[in-house]
Amino acid sequence: MTVAISRPFNQKIRIAALRVIFASLLPLVIFTRTGWGMTGGMALETVGILAIFVAILGRFWAILYIGGRKNAVLMQEGPYSICRHPLYLFSTIGVTGFGLMLGSVTLALCLGGTAFFIMSMTAAREERFLSETFGGRFCLYAAQVPRMLPAWRLFRTSERVTVDVGTLSRNAADALVFISLIPLAELFRWIAALQIFPSIALF
Repeated sequence: MTVAISRPFNQKIRIAALRVIFASLLPLVIFTRTGWGMTGGMALETVGILAIFVAILGRFWAILYIGGRKNAVLMQEGPYSICRHPLYLFSTIGVTGFGLMLGSVTLALCLGGTAFFIMSMTAAREERFLSETFGGRFCLYAAQVPRMLPAWRLFRTSERVTVDVGTLSRNAADALVFISLIPLAELFRWIAALQIFPSIALF
């Protein structure tokens, strides 16, 4: 009897799914405007920018620990001590920040909720591989540490961390994607202000 060996989840599927779903949400972005007024919209924009920078710094933090060793080691320190998938957590925070930059809590919840759903499904698929690879060690880790919502009381780390410079450099390119959300949000706000398209106020 041949036993099928699991393989790590293909990240291209996750990226493609995110692109398709967010493209389908694009009309919601274009044909809506903030219902909070100028002051409220600016406050949400500020919070959104902060969320995007939290996402960028958080992803770098996670990469410092996991380096190029994802799926090769069972990392349980640093950000991986507070949740099992910190990269997905911080990516979700960044997408939510983009929604806030558009001046809408509703958009932030739609975008962030969609990202959270896709990331959670991806994490579940990845964990099948991790469970088969690391067996009881992973099951114990999963029983103690939440999947994506962080439990800060669990934080622990060693005094030294080995850094993979190559992987860290490649993550810089991913960070640029999140930075690009800031001018992209400004572009959408500018288009809405021109009132080229009919729009509805969205809180």
